[in-house]
Formats: sequence, C-alpha cells, structure tokens
Amino acid sequence: MRSPRRFRCAAIAALAAGALFAVAGCDSAADRTTKGTTGTAEAEDVLLQPLAEPGPGPFTKSTARRAPSLSATRSPQEGDGSAPRTVHRVSGAVPGLYGGVRSEASCDVEQQARLLAADQDKARAFAEKAGVEAVQIPGYLRSLTPVTLRADTQVTNHGYSAGSVTAFQAVLQAGTAVLVDGRGLPRVRCACGNPLERPVIAKGQVTHRGERWAGYDPARILAIDPGVRPVGSLVIVNTADNTWIERAAGDDGGRDRTPDDPPPFEPSVDLLFPSPARPSEPAPTESAPSAPPPAEPEVTECPESPGDPAELPPGCPPPMEPDPGTEAPDDFDGMPSDEPWEMEEGELGVVPEPTQVSPGELDELDELEGLDESGELDELDELDEFGEPANSGVPEPFVG
Repeated sequence: MRSPRRFRCAAIAALAAGALFAVAGCDSAADRTTKGTTGTAEAEDVLLQPLAEPGPGPFTKSTARRAPSLSATRSPQEGDGSAPRTVHRVSGAVPGLYGGVRSEASCDVEQQARLLAADQDKARAFAEKAGVEAVQIPGYLRSLTPVTLRADTQVTNHGYSAGSVTAFQAVLQAGTAVLVDGRGLPRVRCACGNPLERPVIAKGQVTHRGERWAGYDPARILAIDPGVRPVGSLVIVNTADNTWIERAAGDDGGRDRTPDDPPPFEPSVDLLFPSPARPSEPAPTESAPSAPPPAEPEVTECPESPGDPAELPPGCPPPMEPDPGTEAPDDFDGMPSDEPWEMEEGELGVVPEPTQVSPGELDELDELEGLDESGELDELDELDEFGEPANSGVPEPFVG
C-alpha cells in the first residue's frame, strides 16, 4: 500500500508534467487565443489577419520591406462588419488586382530564402506545401513577384508548429505584402513566410476570429483564382501616385515601366467588386397630364348593301361610288342560269386561233365575207383560175 507521502509526490509530478506540456503548446504563437485557432482548414472558421500581424505558427520573421499605404485599400463605405459575408472570385491576371511602389519590392526575397535555409525542418515543410524540393526553394522564391493586396483577400494559410504544418482559412488585410506566381495566385505571405494556397469557401455560416481593422467589410472579400495561362508581367497600381505599373514576373521592381497598352480605365476605378444595383433608365419626370385621345365610336354591324347613306350606323363606311372611268362589273350571282345563252348579233360562233392560220393566208381571210348566224361560210360565185371555189384553199376553222 502506497504511503500518503509517495502519492503526494506522484500527484505533484503529474501536475508538473502537465504544466510543461502547456508551456510547450505556447510555441504555436497563441494558437488558442482570441486571434484565432490554427491547425484547422475548416472553411467555417476564418481568421482575420491584419497586414503586420505574423499570426499563428509563422515560418519565418517578417520580410516585408515597407508598410504600404492604406489610403488606396480602404473600403469606400466603412461598416461595422455586420453586413452579410460575401466572397467575390476574381482572376489573378486582372489588371489592378495588386499594388506596389515603382522600382521597390514589397518583400525581400533573398532574405526569405536565407531564413528558410537556416531551418531544415521548416524548409522541408515549406517545400512540401510549395510543391518543390527543399534545395529548389531559392529559385522558387525568385520566380515569384512581390506585390501587395489591394483588397481584403481570403486564402488558405499554413502555419508551422511542433514540427508539423497546419492549414487554416484566413482573410488577409488589404495592403498585405505577398509573393504571387505566374498565374497571379498568392503563394507566400511576407509578414510570416507562410506558404499560401487557394481558399476554401464555406457555403454556410462562417465564424470570423481575430482583430477587425478599419474598413473591414465582410461583403467585400476576394478569392483569387489562378489565371487561365501564365503571364510574363502583371499590371499593378502604383500606390504612391495612383498610376499604372507593368512589373515583369519574378522581378523585384528593377525593371518596372509604364505599360505600352494600359487598361482602358483609371487605376482609381474600383472594378474588383460589383457595383450596387442601379436603375437602367432614369425615372421619368412628372409632367402635366395630357388630355386623353377622343374615344372612337363603337362600330355596330354594318349592312352589306346600304340604301340611304344617311341611315348607316355610326362608324360604318359610306358605300363606294363606282369609278366613272371603269365599266360596271357583270351582274353575276355565282350560279349559272338554266336558260341557253344567246349570242349577240355579229359574234362569231367559232373563232379560229391565230396560230391555226398561216401568215400568207391572212390577206385572203380578210376578203371573206358572208358569215351566217350558224358560223358557216356562204358559197362564193366566183371561182379561182383553176375552177375551184375561192374558199377551198382556206383551212377550216379550229374548233376548240
């Protein structure tokens, strides 16, 4: 049976071991504080990271070269953060997505490479997330372009704690210095050296942890997607004088120049977020009401053959008078009569078709006379020189 003194010593040893374990857990830079929780990539738990705050589990100390100007990154309407959360997706190749100062890099790439090389464990962990070998880290960092964010942007951040990498969702404040790849995707956060990836956007309720900065608006958050193809340069905004800068990919700003073909809008124009709904057409101005048009009289059924035009109902058109220059139409009811038709005097019973008479015989036909009512030719007393009747050479008329 254990003595009370031995039990007391065991309890003290256990408490001491627990205290040492708790102290060891503090190495993750306030993993369990109001500034957020690392070690999770849950989309419903998002950490707000101000631009100069290293955050939980930094890979290195800050390599950001200068504090960016905040005047160009504040939201147009500063709210209290109570607006519904909205994340807007945008391509990394959009002009004006990033900012910087001409001929100045926002991040010291060479210092970043040296800091990672000084810790082999962190270098291997960083290389694993970047998709390269540890010995390729310096070349990989030099292939990235140092710029600053011009809007609050959500990313998948990675911290390093107790020899392992932890992923978590974070919103980086506008003005944060980052290194972006050839497709415009943020890959490194310069304030802590952490590798970055595309964000995981939650579909439901989201909990924001950490400090809220001036101008933070949950309805104006970007999620950057890689461009369709790699680009040789990025068109960014000069935060010092609000002009355009073309920065070559992988350059630290030494080759900055003015774009030959600048974007068709001013750098100050906010095209990263959709504008509020505006009416497509201006509202019509109020004017004196105009008199309504006179109502047309109701038209009743009009008679087909009106007698007296004065007796027509209102709205019926008057009868059409026949044109004196035209003949009246035949009075035909549509049904033929049973009585035989009588031909008027002087009409031919059978009219030969013009094509049945040769041109040489037309003159002889003109001389023929004496058609009777039956349509037959009278016999001629005169004979031709051969003793034949004069009409013997005329073909019989064609009866159709």
